[in-house]
Amino acid sequence: MLTNLQSPLQILTNPSFNFHKVHIFDKPTFNFPSTSVISIKPAFLLRPRINLRHRKSSIKRRLCGIRVELNDDEEKKGLMVRRAYPFHEIEPKWQKYWEVNKTFRTPDDDVDTSKPKYYVLDMFPYPSGAGLHVGHPLGYTATDILARFKRMQGFNVLHPMGWDAFGLPAEQYAIDLKSLGFSYDWDREISTTEPEYYKWTQWIFLQLLKRGLAYQAEVPVNWCPALGTVLANEEVIDGVSERGGHPVIRKPMRQWMLRITAYADRLLEDLEELDWPESLKEMQKNWIGRSEGAELEFTGLDVKGQERDIKIVVYTTRPDTIFGATYLVLAPEHPLLESLVAVDQVKHVEEYVELASRKSDLERTELQKEKTGVFTGCYAKNPANGAAIPIWVADYVLGSYGTGAIMAVPAHDTRDYEFATKYDILINWVVKPHDENSGKPGKPFPGDGVLINSSSSETGLDINGISSKAAASKVIQWAEETGNGKRKVNYKLRDWLFARQRYWGEPIPVIFLDDTGETIPLPESELPLTLPELDDFTPTGTGDPPLSKATSWVQTMDPLSGKHGRRDTNTMPQWAGSCWYYLRFMDPRNSKELVNKEKEKYWSPVDVYVGGAEHAVLHLLYARFWHKVLYDVGVVSTKEPFKCVINQGIILGEVQYTALRNIKGDFVSADSATGLSELSQELIPDEKVMKAGDSFVLKENPAIRLIARAHKMSKSRGNVVNPDDIVAEYGADSLRLYEMFMGPLRDVKPWNTSGIEGVHRFLGRVWRLTVGLPLADGSCRGGTVAVDEEPTLEQLRLLHKCIDKVTEEIEGTRFNTGISAMMEFINAAYKWDRHPRSILEAFVKLLSPYAPHVAEELWFRLGNSNSLAYEAFPTADPLYLKDSKIVLPVQVNGKTRGTIQVEETCSEDEAFSLASMDEKLSKYIDGKTIKKKIFVPGKILNVIVVPQNAKVVKT
Repeated sequence: MLTNLQSPLQILTNPSFNFHKVHIFDKPTFNFPSTSVISIKPAFLLRPRINLRHRKSSIKRRLCGIRVELNDDEEKKGLMVRRAYPFHEIEPKWQKYWEVNKTFRTPDDDVDTSKPKYYVLDMFPYPSGAGLHVGHPLGYTATDILARFKRMQGFNVLHPMGWDAFGLPAEQYAIDLKSLGFSYDWDREISTTEPEYYKWTQWIFLQLLKRGLAYQAEVPVNWCPALGTVLANEEVIDGVSERGGHPVIRKPMRQWMLRITAYADRLLEDLEELDWPESLKEMQKNWIGRSEGAELEFTGLDVKGQERDIKIVVYTTRPDTIFGATYLVLAPEHPLLESLVAVDQVKHVEEYVELASRKSDLERTELQKEKTGVFTGCYAKNPANGAAIPIWVADYVLGSYGTGAIMAVPAHDTRDYEFATKYDILINWVVKPHDENSGKPGKPFPGDGVLINSSSSETGLDINGISSKAAASKVIQWAEETGNGKRKVNYKLRDWLFARQRYWGEPIPVIFLDDTGETIPLPESELPLTLPELDDFTPTGTGDPPLSKATSWVQTMDPLSGKHGRRDTNTMPQWAGSCWYYLRFMDPRNSKELVNKEKEKYWSPVDVYVGGAEHAVLHLLYARFWHKVLYDVGVVSTKEPFKCVINQGIILGEVQYTALRNIKGDFVSADSATGLSELSQELIPDEKVMKAGDSFVLKENPAIRLIARAHKMSKSRGNVVNPDDIVAEYGADSLRLYEMFMGPLRDVKPWNTSGIEGVHRFLGRVWRLTVGLPLADGSCRGGTVAVDEEPTLEQLRLLHKCIDKVTEEIEGTRFNTGISAMMEFINAAYKWDRHPRSILEAFVKLLSPYAPHVAEELWFRLGNSNSLAYEAFPTADPLYLKDSKIVLPVQVNGKTRGTIQVEETCSEDEAFSLASMDEKLSKYIDGKTIKKKIFVPGKILNVIVVPQNAKVVKT
């Protein structure tokens, strides 16, 4: 019986209630025994989740298509909450309409390029089996509003979606996204894991190889012998593997590298052209880390103090402090270290190097950690003064930055100072602050100043008494003239490690010839090179990647020369496919080229790119690098891929309130609590909390201040809010609207269920204003209450002010204030007796980017047969934006007694009438004999009254 139901309904069970009768309109009425419990699926939930118990007395309630019978007690308890409008019918209806009619398909070969374009893109989602929480749709809702808005403004809009993953999580994610009404062009859906896609990822690699931008090098990697695999930095914690806690060492392995450093200056300079947040630009600049300085050479000395044929090159941004260099530090992995260790120090150095190999770069450079090192037993000559200075090895210096060696100036560098004081190394002060009060005696001074103790008759270098900047230039000039160094620009940016020892990833399209070891690029006609099928993807334990197990795939032949060789068993990193996907969306089915030139020229660059701040550095930097290479190759026409980048904020779980209790069990106010370890914490339900100023307190005892805190949503905290539940309870439009109404898009904000109830009520008010109140049986009327008559001037003014505000706020991505403007309009419209169709249609268009389902339904009910997706977005008429109200001063017998607000066209009689009704002015006019009125339109009203003690002369 239940399986034949077509109307979507789900009522969840509760042991305290039983069903009596459920009526589904236009369907048979089913009667159940008093003990029956049913669940009728699927699509939506009633809130709250209830059961109904049959009792002797019952009354009928209806909810837009559903009538249930409640007993008197349950009616009083208010267990049933009405839907504000029938979203459960509207949303599936319009989602199906959009899908069937391909409403949001962007024309491909037949696109009208005479129209302006707007390319709005979300950063790739990374689905997991855990599914969505309400924080995920935040950015997607923002881009959808922009896409819908621009379509209605006449733009060709490209708004696609794809995946950097595969399988069920991605499929479920797509279903979830469709249920929220996002207007993606699903015909352009792509996956970076498909051979048709990664053929072009491999093609890009070949272009990099041709230009010398892809090369192989011995680089240190995180090697875990127990797991038999290379680990990423984030998989190593305190020298052990995150999985299993096994020891991890730094081990050199031959790896593919991409020469991103060749583009460092362009990556830095072109940032200035971009409409990106300054904080994001700053993060990119810091990662690139361009600095100007010098490379200086220190000569190694033997045990007798004689110069050896060993030059230790250091990079420094402060060549002016060279006379303050009292020791050198080499990274544990420095290639010259072995030749600079005294015999009696070999064991100590080797032990230290082995210990350092277990640490990640992040651990080694952490500022707060105690500095450690070992003296090598050898010395080097300071080229500036000829002094012999000790050589140390320390892990706070990285082999991957600069030259892997530094000249340490402890008087003017905090890190060097801490090391020198720990190991009792000489400290030589060479820079005096311009303001002698700015330096702290006995502490390092890292700033600029005037040079002291900085001259040598032996070397001819004298920089005493000049500024740091001038001294730096003089030292560089001296170094270049004497062969002791040169000017150098350096970068923190390192070349990109572009190989992974795992199965899943794009195969690298090269062949290593057996006879010569030469690296041969695979011919482009042989692409894509696909992964072989393997039953065992686990690490080999030898350092060889899992692909090495596919021997028949590895052993191959160069298709051009016929020579035998082997394939590379490494694969590309996860970043590879996501570096260029924005280009493939422009031309997703092209099998002949990465992207058609004309299509790329039309759609590039991406106008708005929205995603999380976690991608602010690496993803954007790698994508920009590849784009610039493709620009040089001639594939793309723009220098940069993303014109504007927006990082949306995070939605936290609901605020939780915590009270503190002392040992006696008494509450303690959080603002006066001391010794927190001795206090217990207790979660307080929302209903027992009230706001007091900027704080939250107990209702029953306002003197007790609570700790209020919202946490990031996570399963472990149990604060995850599932969007499916919200959509079932309030509808997708309510979820979309609330996520935009919570606050500025870029801000972090906590979820609040009462907030979504508020926007749901707002949509209900919009529905009732347009459609009218429900009929007596609870169902919704057909059509609307709109009238076909000309709107009043006041109605037009309210509408156009709303249009102006909503338009401005969408363009500025200030969606929350745009919603506020629409709420204000609806509040005003509820005061009207009649609602002209033209006004309601215009408002529905304003609402549609935010709440597209209900807007489509209202548009249809207002008598329109086509989707409003491409209807013209309303434009504000300046004529109606001007405030027609003016402040008119009112005088009585020439003395100003107050002001009134009047229309600019106000007549004398209208002005006098308003003045007479004004509480403040009426006491000067009521009951008085009016001698005359002087009215200057728009300027003043002066009422001349006869004084009370004056006699009226009759004529």
